[in-house]
Amino acid sequence: MIRYIFLPLAALLLLSGCGVSRQAGDTGHAVVYEDPGGAGELAGIGIDSSDIVAMTDKMVADMLRNPLLVGRNRAPRVIVDSEYFKNRSSTRIDKDLITDQLRVELNRAANGRIIFIAREYGEMVEKERDMKRSGELTKGSVGMAKAQAGADFRLVGRITSQDELRATSGLKSRYHQIVFEMVDLETAGIIWNNSYAFKKTGQDDVVYR
Repeated sequence: MIRYIFLPLAALLLLSGCGVSRQAGDTGHAVVYEDPGGAGELAGIGIDSSDIVAMTDKMVADMLRNPLLVGRNRAPRVIVDSEYFKNRSSTRIDKDLITDQLRVELNRAANGRIIFIAREYGEMVEKERDMKRSGELTKGSVGMAKAQAGADFRLVGRITSQDELRATSGLKSRYHQIVFEMVDLETAGIIWNNSYAFKKTGQDDVVYR
């Protein structure tokens, strides 16, 4: 009788042990929150979160000092997205991480002095406009415009890099240059530009995905 009582208990303990088993080499490192603006534990020679925070802070501050952007009688309409922001570097990076952060911080700091145009959502806006005008939907509370808003300026940019490798020590260096420019969409003139550059050296790199 005692044997039959302990058999289910032994099976339960065995299953529990399987549920918490670790693969070979698993150190069981606990997940921790890190400051995106600081040097993380897995810092590499590519573009890290701290680089994104630092460069966007610098660009926002510089753009808001430009009278061609914020010194106008009427707030200019600006497109800030990644469509014309090119990555020609050897670092894998989601360009939206940079342009989204830049747009959010610039919109917050500009406080109405710049109007941002969401060109990537143009199809969604056009569908809504068509349903309102066909009577399928009622008019919005702010009325209806003749057309979607045209933009005055658009952010463009380029990420480039140069790598160096010392074979004897295994040290790797990568120099990044990120150039930001605001282009007049009528004249193609550049009304503002700036760059952010940095160089990192390390023996062990991380994989960017």
